[in-house]
This record gives sequence, C-alpha cells and structure tokens, in this order.
Amino acid sequence: MGIKTSKPSRKETVGAQYFCFNVADDNGDWTNKYEPDVTREATVKSVKITENAGSEPVYASGSIYDSDTNISSVDIEEEVVGITDEILAKMRGDLVDEGGLILSGGGRKRPYFAYGKVVALKGGKVRYDWYPKCKLTENSDDTSTSEEKAAEQNDTIKIKAYPFNSNGDVVAKVSTDMNMPAGLTEEKFFTKPILTKEDLATAVGGTPAGN
Repeated sequence: MGIKTSKPSRKETVGAQYFCFNVADDNGDWTNKYEPDVTREATVKSVKITENAGSEPVYASGSIYDSDTNISSVDIEEEVVGITDEILAKMRGDLVDEGGLILSGGGRKRPYFAYGKVVALKGGKVRYDWYPKCKLTENSDDTSTSEEKAAEQNDTIKIKAYPFNSNGDVVAKVSTDMNMPAGLTEEKFFTKPILTKEDLATAVGGTPAGN
C-alpha cells in the first residue's frame, strides 16, 4: 500500500439553472411525477448551499461509540440577474387570471418543484445537480434608479430542498470526477428531474430538454 496524492478539481463558474414543477397528488402533496416542460435560465451570479443537519451521539460502555447524522433539508440561496415572471409567480403560488392580473401575497399553497444547477470545474470538467423536491421560501425584488455608470440590479432567490426518498436523500448529482456516464451531456441530464439510477440510465440515451 502507498500514499495516493489527490488533486481535486477547482470550481470555475456556476452555469445555468433549471426548474421543473412537480405534479402533486389530490391532497397537494409531492409525488415523483413532473410536468413535461423543463425551464433553463442562464442568469445565475452565485449559489450558496447550506445543509441543515443534526447529529445524535450513540453511547456504549459509558462513552460515545458512534454518531448518527441526518440532513433534514438544504437551503439554497442564489443571486440572479433576473428570473422569469411566470416561473416566479408559479413558485410563489400566485393567482394569474386570463386577463394577465397577478394576485400575490395571499396564503396560497406553494408548489413543489425540482431545481437543477451546473457547476463548471477547471479543465473542462463539470458537475450536474438535481434537487427533486423544493419549495421557494423567499425572494427579493429590489430596484434602484439608473445612473450614468451602469450598475447591476440583482435579485436573491431562497429555496429549501427536502428529502425525496426513504433514504433521506436531498440531491441527485453526477460529476466528471466520479465516473460520469459516457455520452451524458448537460441537455440530457436536465431533460427531466433525476431521482434514481434508472432515471440516469434513461437520460444517457434520452433526448434534449426544451428550453
């Protein structure tokens, strides 16, 4: 046996983000079914991922023998240059009538959706992430006056991702550094939300998602 020197790939930039809304059951609860359309938006400035985890010690013979760690949810906070009004209204559960009036701020139930993102790594490597069970928790809509010198007017979107299977998994992802299937592209991976290895196998031989 010897010592193996590892050189992790460095992050280069955040790529596009993807949204796909869940098809709820009759009670409005999450299911593993999704609407056919996936929306891609290349508007991301930054993304911060924070795990909400708890650790419980396991005692044996008067001392800590082990510990059990459980991730209850993941907070996703992103800065974007913009987000489509239609997508944001749907995330918020806003009421949009046929005449174009948007009623927002009421106590309507917010729908579940899948959130995906791309992380580009140095050397042409990539990581693709799907968070299959998410809800919007907060969004900002700040606007300031224009000046002679151009200034960015970005928004903040806060999303909470929940476990989507009995194992408590929150994210499904692939990485070039972790035996990514040959032939898998960004378009194929984000054709629809991926929850299982069978979904991934279908994506490898699937067709690109619509924008």
